[in-house]
Amino acid sequence: MRERIQKIMAAHGIASRRESERMITDGRVTVNGRTANLGDGAEYGADEIAVDGVAIAPAAGPVYILLNKPRGYVTTMSDERGRKTVAQLVADAGARVYPVGRLDMESEGLLIMTNDGQFANAVMHPSFNKVKTYEVRVRGDIDNAAKLLRRPMDIDSHTVKATSVRITKKDEGAAVLSISIVEGRNRQIRKMCAQCGLTATKLKRVSIGELNLGPLKPGEWRYLEKEEIETLNPSPSTLHPQPTTLHPPHDI
Repeated sequence: MRERIQKIMAAHGIASRRESERMITDGRVTVNGRTANLGDGAEYGADEIAVDGVAIAPAAGPVYILLNKPRGYVTTMSDERGRKTVAQLVADAGARVYPVGRLDMESEGLLIMTNDGQFANAVMHPSFNKVKTYEVRVRGDIDNAAKLLRRPMDIDSHTVKATSVRITKKDEGAAVLSISIVEGRNRQIRKMCAQCGLTATKLKRVSIGELNLGPLKPGEWRYLEKEEIETLNPSPSTLHPQPTTLHPPHDI
């Protein structure tokens, strides 16, 4: 059965469908040796589809990973500027997995990676109201800003509101805040802090829903357990959770 090439790539864990479309547009994808165009179709098994000259392998089973993303890594599968990517950290995961959502390069903490597109959409879709909690080190007028952070505010023409703001540590002119949100817009926490007169000097995501970062060190990852997958996804796909062994950084 012929399908759009980007759909085949996403189903085989090469990248998200949107990222696959960019790869096709950039001329990185071939079908039977000829450069593919966006909108082209192919039949997996009958046509040879290759990305950067490497043929797509048979589909791996669903893989679900929890990574503690370190600072200095971009949340993409490849980077045209040669920066370090999260893909390098999970290169020995047994399948090509892609990130669910993003953390900017200077942020760290909990990042889910998977080759299950249905699961990724369920985790990211705002209708599921997954609460994301961040530990944020800030500088500025803490007491006044903490009150402002609890109020609705406009960020990039969208009204957002923290579901929870707590001061967990306080020094003169600096503090550590625990901030929970559901929207997850681009650099939202940093922009919220800036709007309240604070400078975020360090940001770490510590939980999504009931999934916590736990004792993972920066760059380490582990497979999610079945119960964790089911908690994150109200309509789980066929699940094949892996052993929970911790995996140190592959390239850090």
